Amino acid sequence: MVSVEIEYCVPCGHLSRAQELEVAILEAYGLQVDRVALVTGDGGVFEVRVDGEQVFDIDDDEYDADAIVDAVGSYVGAAA
Repeated sequence: MVSVEIEYCVPCGHLSRAQELEVAILEAYGLQVDRVALVTGDGGVFEVRVDGEQVFDIDDDEYDADAIVDAVGSYVGAAA
């Protein structure tokens, strides 16, 4: 199983986006994911990490929830 962290910018108001992504990951992978943690941040941060490996950074890519869920899935499959 894998652990996912979603670090989001609190002052930017990214909480709802982080929560929506959290739900999408849990709905897609359920018991294959050990945990999905929301991590508070600032400075415009919105990053997703799986077992410490970054799979998304808003500074590098445009936000696409489906693509992020798919990226998480590649780690879920590898951990199975």
